Amino acid sequence: MLDNQGGISKVRPSGAIQMNFLSKYTDTTYAVLRVVAGSIFLIHGVQKIFGVLTEHQPAIGSQLWIGGMIELICGLLIAIGFQTRWVAFLASGTMAVGYIQFHWKFQFGPEFFPAVNGGDAAILYSIIFLYIACRGAGKWSLDKTE
Repeated sequence: MLDNQGGISKVRPSGAIQMNFLSKYTDTTYAVLRVVAGSIFLIHGVQKIFGVLTEHQPAIGSQLWIGGMIELICGLLIAIGFQTRWVAFLASGTMAVGYIQFHWKFQFGPEFFPAVNGGDAAILYSIIFLYIACRGAGKWSLDKTE
């Protein structure tokens, strides 16, 4: 095994291989996570607001329309890394509310679980955007102070 400088990790006494060689990609991987999550969120907003690839378009000013505007604007700003902490925090809260209100609906039993109620993406978005809000934009962003 090469040492950490050579790109392959040390073997622990238990025999488990440490994956330290991946640590040099942390900032780039985080930037990819931010750009991809923001872009997919943006696409959800485009779908809701402009009716792209859907037959259902919410009424202007409705709660779903407001959610679509948040997805559209916050998704774009997260992807480009502008005002990232604020918009990621707003997006995280929006997805938490969306999960509770539209997926979980305070039902107990099997409906509590995301695999049953279809809320997997909402929970993941909420946690990912909370992480982005805590960490900031990182590299490949317009937020130069972070």
